[in-house]
Amino acid sequence: MLSRKLRLLIVGAIITATVLGTLILDAPQPTLTLSQLEDSIESRIGDEIAVRGEVKDGTINNETMTFILEGETEFTIIIDFADASVSNGLGDNRTVYAEGILLFEQGEYYLQSSVIKTSCPSKYEEESTN
Repeated sequence: MLSRKLRLLIVGAIITATVLGTLILDAPQPTLTLSQLEDSIESRIGDEIAVRGEVKDGTINNETMTFILEGETEFTIIIDFADASVSNGLGDNRTVYAEGILLFEQGEYYLQSSVIKTSCPSKYEEESTN
């Protein structure tokens, strides 16, 4: 029979290996800015990516379930959120985190998104006085 210390050591090693394996296999995608994505977009087509940017004013289309994400440069990307879980607060000029598969079709880059997270409006912003 194995001693108590040896059994605890074996169980600890199994738990450690399981945790490390989970972290290695399911590592989160690094979030890209649109300018970072623009620099390497050709090599990322078909890959799962995570990108952060701002919803371009007036581009949310609830019929096609798309909007345009813009960044600091003029580069933009279409976000398809038809199959995405979307957090509350999706609106014009909001900072958005989008995760999904980068595709190129009909001369346009777009992200077939699975997750959309929006920034929360700050409760500390100064109220406008009229």
